[in-house]
Amino acid sequence: MTSSAAPDARPAQPHILGLLALLWLAGAAMRIPILVVPPVIPLIHNDLNMTETQVGALMGMPLVMFAVAAIPGSLLIARLGAVRVAFLGLLIAALGSAARGTTIDVWTLYAATVVMGGGIAILQPSMPTLVRLWLPTRIALASAGYTNGMLVGSTFAAAATIPLMLPALGGSWRANLVVWALPVLFTALLFAAPAWRSPPAATAAPLRWWPDWKSPQLWMLGATLGANNAQFFAANAFVPEYLAATGRSELIGPAIGWLNGAQLLASVLLLVLAETIQNKKWPYTVFGPLTLLGVIGIVIGEGQWIVLSAAVLGFAASVTFVVSFGLPAVVSPPGEVHRTAAGMFTISYTIAVLTPIICGALWDWSGVPWTAFVPIGLCGLFLTILGANLNVRQA
Repeated sequence: MTSSAAPDARPAQPHILGLLALLWLAGAAMRIPILVVPPVIPLIHNDLNMTETQVGALMGMPLVMFAVAAIPGSLLIARLGAVRVAFLGLLIAALGSAARGTTIDVWTLYAATVVMGGGIAILQPSMPTLVRLWLPTRIALASAGYTNGMLVGSTFAAAATIPLMLPALGGSWRANLVVWALPVLFTALLFAAPAWRSPPAATAAPLRWWPDWKSPQLWMLGATLGANNAQFFAANAFVPEYLAATGRSELIGPAIGWLNGAQLLASVLLLVLAETIQNKKWPYTVFGPLTLLGVIGIVIGEGQWIVLSAAVLGFAASVTFVVSFGLPAVVSPPGEVHRTAAGMFTISYTIAVLTPIICGALWDWSGVPWTAFVPIGLCGLFLTILGANLNVRQA
């Protein structure tokens, strides 16, 4: 089945700043519901009498949904249009996120988390599609804009929960999750009007939605982003465990803070340089090795060198993440962006789910804490090699 139509007919365009603001808010909404959970995990753990295995499953569920529901998201975009799917994904994510605060046991918490993750999963392939639809001549800037929103949302949600939100809500983790769902709901409402005006894609020529699994480029895109995502999520999981196991618990806060906080500096820099680094290979050949250097520094360093290494890892991984995440809008023809993105996210988040499991298995098997960082370091090596060989010519 072929088509030359895009997932939405292009409406009269608002000002570029308005479009960038919508994309930025949607990017933030994709990460806020996920990153507000880690700070309150001890409270959830105690309140619902969870085991460590159940806690691990809770943290991994959104990533599983990102891999499982990306292709259904592509199908919805082909049938309803990217704008409507973005609205639907935001609304589902907001309702599922808020519902976590009303759960009565671990199973209802899991169910609400699955709903939330599914909403974000169908939203993700709509973002590069909207970039290509709304700002086809400013793809690099638009991609940097919504990925900046993702990074700011991640950092702010995690950083503000304990010192600001919990004291204001009487220490209630349930109220915390409900209140943090409000920005996501607000963003969904902003998308309601353009979603209502946008004609569904099904009114035009039928669109293909199934990813082209025979495309080497798709697998390269997915593996590159997957190596990047795996580094980030595995490092966040095992840096605290490693420092605690090696008797340096006092470094956990600063190391995790800089691992995530350095992303903000990188994302702001990339907003300025977006037009010059997109479609280039040098960000991978420069910053890919820096991620490996950061991993090595965390393992062999002492004191503030560990914190500095974590900051290097966070900064470098952020650069390659922003460049990689926007590639479907660059390399795909207009009517193919959604299915390229869906395939890339399916591959990448499958890698991101499996890598921390492999890290933990190596630690358990060897009994040596630093072995958990071997797969994380290899991800930096693969990121460099794959990124250097990507075909990133403009479609």
